Amino acid sequence: MSIPHHAPGEVIDISPYGLNFASATSETLIRQSHIEVFRFILKAGKTTPEHTAAGAVTIQCIEGEVELVLAEKSRVLKANNLVYLAAGHGHSVKALADSTLLITVLLQRE
Repeated sequence: MSIPHHAPGEVIDISPYGLNFASATSETLIRQSHIEVFRFILKAGKTTPEHTAAGAVTIQCIEGEVELVLAEKSRVLKANNLVYLAAGHGHSVKALADSTLLITVLLQRE
């Protein structure tokens, strides 16, 4: 059974969870052959393993604060910050506070 995602034209609420953060879960919002958009929840102190996305990526911090660790330099993203990573750019993310990220991947599947 496939997981339902939002349909084209459907309005998606990406508001911060705020006081409801404890019950927040990561979820894929859009999944098509050329694009994936997901809301990623990362609790303070947690870190993702280093990874490379399947295409170019934007990472938007909706709430909280994260450290984006890149090969050449780390960057701190706070609420309302956005960063673009080219395809094949390895990275990891460490939550400096409870954080919600909106991640868009432009897929290059073969």
